Amino acid sequence: MRRVLRVLSAGLLLVLFALGLGTFVPRPLVAPSLAASTETREILLLSNPIHTDIALPLDEEVRAAFADLMPSGLPIGMPGADYLVFGWGGRSFYIETPTWGDLKPLPVLRALTVDRSVLHVQVAGPIDLHHPAVRPLTISADGRRRMIASIRDSFQRQGGAPIVIEGAAYGLDDVFFEANGHFNALIGCNTWTAAMLRQGGLTTGWWTPLPQLLDWSLARIESPAKLQS
Repeated sequence: MRRVLRVLSAGLLLVLFALGLGTFVPRPLVAPSLAASTETREILLLSNPIHTDIALPLDEEVRAAFADLMPSGLPIGMPGADYLVFGWGGRSFYIETPTWGDLKPLPVLRALTVDRSVLHVQVAGPIDLHHPAVRPLTISADGRRRMIASIRDSFQRQGGAPIVIEGAAYGLDDVFFEANGHFNALIGCNTWTAAMLRQGGLTTGWWTPLPQLLDWSLARIESPAKLQS
């Protein structure tokens, strides 16, 4: 029994050590250079206890970049549409758990092992920038273009068009799409979000599997003030 407890304690310490390094060690290690241009864009990081999304203001550039999502029925052009919100995650858990009341054992098991991935895209109206689950982030205009390109590269495509998952939406303002990559507990939705932020020129923690770790790393590394040209 003592040996088992020692092994469990050592495993717990290893996990805590990895989480600490993941939060405080910056990625990339060398901060990107400051932009010579003052042209910037604001994006939003949206968080809940286990998941993060990226919200892009629906300006003309974003509408044009994601025009190929409109045939899916995503109401990008509806009145009052202010943001396009993107989240990546495990197919089973993401689709089958719209609320905590829908939680089932099998999707949880798949989320803890390996699952196919999906992208969830939602059209949103005004978002309260002062809400505790919302973190505004400032990036360069070029950084946002790189982020948009990386988000687009996350979609699986057939004949050049994103592949819609029929009947999987939560409501009338969102659509699920097949995504590239596989989901697991170590490389999940929040590490995808962090990777997209880095494409935008921000510095995150090295490994941020939880929303709180990503948020803390952004706050402590103070990457929002650093813009990449």
